[in-house]
Amino acid sequence: MSIKGKRIGFGLTGSHCTYDAVFPQIEALINKGAEVRPVVTHTVKSTDTRFGEGEEWVRRIEELTGFEVIDSIPKAEPLGPKTPLDCMVVAPLTGNSMSKLANAQTDSPVLMAAKATMRNSRPVVLGISTNDALGLNGVNLMRLMAAKNVYFIPFGQDDPYKKPNSLVAKMDLLVPAVEEALSHKQIQPILVHNDQ
Repeated sequence: MSIKGKRIGFGLTGSHCTYDAVFPQIEALINKGAEVRPVVTHTVKSTDTRFGEGEEWVRRIEELTGFEVIDSIPKAEPLGPKTPLDCMVVAPLTGNSMSKLANAQTDSPVLMAAKATMRNSRPVVLGISTNDALGLNGVNLMRLMAAKNVYFIPFGQDDPYKKPNSLVAKMDLLVPAVEEALSHKQIQPILVHNDQ
């Protein structure tokens, strides 16, 4: 389905090393005619790492999308009843946020936006980036894979020998994953070789 004219929420969680792979995909959504509404967790906004400062990432996503970030649960809640999204993307999705989403915990703006979108039976597209997807978090990954209206950007192991439990989405497949999800289809194959 075409992305043109669609209202897409874009949630960032705290996998800071993945942002450089995600921002070109936000730009690609905009170039295809989507209205992208940025949503960030407290961690994104307030944490400075070797990959960049939180405030700088917020500034960049606001400049790119043309919208102020949604950075609180009260600001995210209206995405359900008042200003619904056509689709919600969460990329990167950390293991921490994945476990909370799989267990219906809503303690961040990104999770509230995802929950609001699910409540409206609209697609939620997840781009995982976690070191424990094949460990303790595996049960949460499988729970989300079986959930209605939840779709995944194809993913694979990013370093099977040094980090055997780690899975990362191939972010360059984000746009086609969203296009399929808007038609309520999972892009295939979902498990891919990941050479990131």
